[in-house]
Amino acid sequence: MGKVALIAGAGVLPVEFVRAAKKAGDTVVVFAIRGMASSQLDKETDKVYWMDVGQYRKFGFLLLKERIKHLALVGKVDKSVIYKKGTYDEEARIALKSLQNKKDYSILEEITRHLGRIGVEVIDSMRYLSHLLPEKGVLSRAAPDARIEEDIKIGYDVAKEIAGMDVGQTVVVKERAVVAIEAMEGTDATIKRAREVAGRGCVMVKVSRPRQDPRWDVPTVGPDTMTGLSDNGFSALAIENGKMFLVDREELIKIADANNIVVKVI
Repeated sequence: MGKVALIAGAGVLPVEFVRAAKKAGDTVVVFAIRGMASSQLDKETDKVYWMDVGQYRKFGFLLLKERIKHLALVGKVDKSVIYKKGTYDEEARIALKSLQNKKDYSILEEITRHLGRIGVEVIDSMRYLSHLLPEKGVLSRAAPDARIEEDIKIGYDVAKEIAGMDVGQTVVVKERAVVAIEAMEGTDATIKRAREVAGRGCVMVKVSRPRQDPRWDVPTVGPDTMTGLSDNGFSALAIENGKMFLVDREELIKIADANNIVVKVI
């Protein structure tokens, strides 16, 4: 590909993307979201621009300056930023106001249209990160018992329903009862809320959207998620195979095994 740009949100996934792209022989220009993206990117990238959310005009100028033709969106972006418009330029305010709704995909579709108008193609991040897709099966030392298997099945069915409505992608179940459903607050807050409601022994299930577009969003779990599950006394984590990234797998499994947490790819 030669040269690729990256809009980098929070988490370690943008760093993984940069490393994989450079290993493939490509030059990477990163647009790091200030207050979200990791400072590690400064050490990893060929060039990094730190940007505030909503700097449409500046972003477009830099894409043209760098002669970017291909761009990926990687990393978590707190959806609540759509309500914090202090850094939005006029073009961004107009684009946001024009949206029919503020669902994730509506926002991402508008970003993609905007990029297309200046000749930039949004690419699938799996082009560089397919090695982070785990195989189907139990990854942990602990194996699921009948109760956990039943909770996983219930959680999967419910999670697919809410993901299809663009609400969230995570459901927490305990003893066949849905304890918590992820919305705008994100996975970490959902985990804590589930513990407050149901105590120890909960099962978390995370899935992809039924019509997920991998150019925009690939669900991700890593050691931080597993630490949250451990701290809140969860008994299992189940994720969907082939459509989700597992970051720093060795460390995640180490934490799971130390706390007798089941990890299953379904």
